[in-house]
Amino acid sequence: MVAPLYTTASGLLFHAGKILVCTVGLPARGKTHVSRALERYLRWTGVKTTVISLGDYRRKVLGGAQKLPPDYFTLGEKSPETIKLREKVLQGCEQQIWDFFNAGGQVVIYDANNGTRERRNAVAEKFDKAGIHVIMLESLCDNEEIIMANIRSVKISSPDASTCSSYRGWDPEKAVEDYYNRIKDHEKHYEPVEETTWPFIRIMNVGEKIMVNNIHGYLQSRIVFFLMNIHNRFRTIYFARSGQSLIEHSYKADSDLSPAGWEYAERLKEFVLERRAKSLRERGIDPTERRLVIWTSARRRSHHTAWPFLTKGPNDPAPPAKVKVIERPQMSEINPGVWDGLTPEQVRKYYPDEWERFVNDPYAYRAPRAESYHDLCVRLEPTLIELEREREDLLIIGHASVIRCILAYLIGLPASEIPAIEVARGDLIEVVPTSYGVYSQAHHFWDGPGRAASGKDEHNFYENYAEDTRGKRRPEAQPGAEPAPVVAA
Repeated sequence: MVAPLYTTASGLLFHAGKILVCTVGLPARGKTHVSRALERYLRWTGVKTTVISLGDYRRKVLGGAQKLPPDYFTLGEKSPETIKLREKVLQGCEQQIWDFFNAGGQVVIYDANNGTRERRNAVAEKFDKAGIHVIMLESLCDNEEIIMANIRSVKISSPDASTCSSYRGWDPEKAVEDYYNRIKDHEKHYEPVEETTWPFIRIMNVGEKIMVNNIHGYLQSRIVFFLMNIHNRFRTIYFARSGQSLIEHSYKADSDLSPAGWEYAERLKEFVLERRAKSLRERGIDPTERRLVIWTSARRRSHHTAWPFLTKGPNDPAPPAKVKVIERPQMSEINPGVWDGLTPEQVRKYYPDEWERFVNDPYAYRAPRAESYHDLCVRLEPTLIELEREREDLLIIGHASVIRCILAYLIGLPASEIPAIEVARGDLIEVVPTSYGVYSQAHHFWDGPGRAASGKDEHNFYENYAEDTRGKRRPEAQPGAEPAPVVAA
């Protein structure tokens, strides 16, 4: 079940009570990545969830590392000034947790090292006395490559560094050396989670192996299930609508691509391979050594739009890109039911009551014998789990309604906004998941038949409702532009 349309009398879901997830682990072990990914998933399921980061709160209150006393990050004896500052940060961060729970929140993910048994037990006991379930989430890593990649990409050179990094303005190599030394100091005093006082989840190398202890109930089990499917390997996710079909306005027809649709498919292939090769080379990766996975629905126009990627054309790079195409039946477009092929004016005439309910709540309303966007989100949940598991670059060639739901999940938009996301044919949406959020940019590559501005089909309004509304949500399409942040959830 995903994004429920109901709550219990307490406002909580799944009769699970309130849960505090305390992360445990040395720096650069993927705690923030795991925390943000879990927050995104739980919010998608309708659970009121937030991440409260001790590091982010410290930077907000005290500033970067250069403004702190030299013994702030070292363990052992500390000056009275440092003790006072650390206590101020801890109390302020814990108060944020209390405030979220008191405001009706259900799950808080406390993103901090909590590297000593004494420290994490002190936090857990406070909240356990208030009836809040406590889970320890330990992230261990013995892969030096992952650790150094986390230091460089998350702590030092992340796009977030300009706003939240402790090393803003530092020389990159000196920053890496300073942070690595900080980790080594923490290693001397780190105490792994071995006590069984609290339920715990232990993750090795960001998803390579997982161990659980004393996990109870549906929601806690869903947390474990999700964490079994994540990783932090760098990858890019691309979205594009399928090409124009011979019968655009019929859901039942399942028609093939029109001549313009085949031309669109060829142009999409050229643009994706060119854009992806440029991005990978900038990161020092050979594009021919990395596979591109393509997901389509089982509908003809979606699957056939991917066909050019499986054939070698005169303009293709040599050697050809490694490509794998997978059909996913769950990614079929939203079913319009009896409204299939009707214009908005016809629906207003023949179904006036249903039209009014649809306009008032386009996410939850289900037309006669149709699917609502809520139904579609439920159908897509297994696909989202596979999306988290996928380690290669991914191109999703899909229908507008499906792309809206997946984008909303990645970016963290509320369910009510899903129908209002515009997904224009002819734009390639590039999404880069990071530890602190998601960065997205739309690249325009097509102006031919089938694009809304030149060939809008009012008979297909149930699928393309967003293109008929105002207040559209879509990244601005800028040919050749670099990814820019949309949301740092």
